Amino acid sequence: MEVSMLCPRVSLLILILSLCSPYKFIQSPMDFGPLNLLPTTTTASSDFGRIFFHSPAAVLKPESSRDISLLLSFLSGSSLSKVTVAARGAGHSIHGQAQALDGIVVEMCSLPAEIEFYKGGEAEISYADVSGGVMWIDLLEQSLKLGLAPRSWTDYLYLTVGGTLSNAGISGQTFKHGPQISNVLQLEVVTGEVHPRFSVTCCFTGQGEIVTCSPSKDADLFNAVLGGLGQFGIITRARILLQEAPQKVKWVRAFYDDFSTFTKDQELLVSMPDLVDYVEGFIVLNEQSLHSSSIAFPANVDFNPDFGTKNSPNIYYCIEFAVHDYQHKNANVERVVEVISRQMRHMVSQLYSVEVSYFDFLNRVRMEEMSLRSIGLWEVHHPWLNMFVPKAGINDFRDLLMDNVSPDSFEGLILIYPLLRDKWDTNTSAVLPDSGSTDRVMYVVGILRSANPEGGCSHHCLQELLRRHRRIAHSAGAQLGAKQYLAHHPTPSGWHQHFGRRWERFAERKTRFDPLRILGPGQGIFPRSDDSAAYGS
Repeated sequence: MEVSMLCPRVSLLILILSLCSPYKFIQSPMDFGPLNLLPTTTTASSDFGRIFFHSPAAVLKPESSRDISLLLSFLSGSSLSKVTVAARGAGHSIHGQAQALDGIVVEMCSLPAEIEFYKGGEAEISYADVSGGVMWIDLLEQSLKLGLAPRSWTDYLYLTVGGTLSNAGISGQTFKHGPQISNVLQLEVVTGEVHPRFSVTCCFTGQGEIVTCSPSKDADLFNAVLGGLGQFGIITRARILLQEAPQKVKWVRAFYDDFSTFTKDQELLVSMPDLVDYVEGFIVLNEQSLHSSSIAFPANVDFNPDFGTKNSPNIYYCIEFAVHDYQHKNANVERVVEVISRQMRHMVSQLYSVEVSYFDFLNRVRMEEMSLRSIGLWEVHHPWLNMFVPKAGINDFRDLLMDNVSPDSFEGLILIYPLLRDKWDTNTSAVLPDSGSTDRVMYVVGILRSANPEGGCSHHCLQELLRRHRRIAHSAGAQLGAKQYLAHHPTPSGWHQHFGRRWERFAERKTRFDPLRILGPGQGIFPRSDDSAAYGS
């Protein structure tokens, strides 16, 4: 071992011992040679959900993958260490998934924001090599300068590449191109895998390996990490598949007063991937949901529905789809939209369209964010629930949902749109509902609720909303075979049920790639005996 590594290794060992002591605190920055461990911050102990606040003992702001490797090397190599590590991207999780109680949070945005492009010829693919801490909005801005863009997106772009790939990454393009984890060619991952070896300076050490993996090289690790909820390694670099970017997008919305008609038209749209490039939809419960969903849509929408009464509400639905406009290809986008809309059965005169730039379309949620920030409604509680629902159960799920929300007072948005199973790679760690039929279609439903303490939603109110969501998730899972996306389960048995027949594979991957259970403690999947109560609350 190089002499130059001795000091940081010994210093880090001192840190490990201090973290394992009964007095878990760091009061000032700690310089460990190449590592810069800082005291905990408010940011490291919170997230977008604002439900859990678990403080780490220290924060690492890495300057390279090697910094993360060095940290995990010591932690995995020390039999004394009980320290856990969570990688934190943009902090957009809901239930403390990127937190590490009394452990170490790795701030991935501190990695150099490196993006390198390869633009292939006519018969070749194009891709970008991207740091795991880069946000998708930055990749979009840079790739558009070359006339390129990733194929698959999330609705909100101020998320890190490594963060979304650790879950799946879905949006209205998923029916056509699959989730973001289906559009990755290669990863660089730092694992917690132990490879003991003798060292004259530090006895036996583990190895936080930096591994480059792909479908053809270390495929088991590649598949495990994609959708792996941060359990098997920390993504420090990803090779993202690119396509030609359109100049404009024709953005269309259509309103419905019947749920069955709404879902059938959505399924019609996803059956036309040669014409349609994006499909989503949402439930219109009240004036607030209608207004908030229209902030980013720059068209004059003359939709003034009768929402009925509190005891007898009228519920409406909106489909939105988009068609890319590659202006140099001389395609008649207006004609394409006409062909599509002629087959739809929306409410009479309730179809609206507008042309926007590709960038503005993909970045549409940013406008809604800015609106909410301006009135103090962005940094509030977000007790969100996302579910994958089999096609056969979507009508029953709608009824279950309506039994557990109050349309007149609901604050937020309820997304609902179809995905296609065969666009997902079942070798990854992502969990989908078991398919008991030949249906290609399943649905994602996102209950994106806000709870403002200053608006009257106290702690008791928040807990009641969380209880309702747990009730929805439990009933939908038991009766319809639905699965949570961006899941949260308070007990290990809940996680076993979540993975179902995939549990053995998931657990085997954990044993192989993170045998000491160092990574991803905030998920609560593999709790240690001393932290299970905290993460299960």
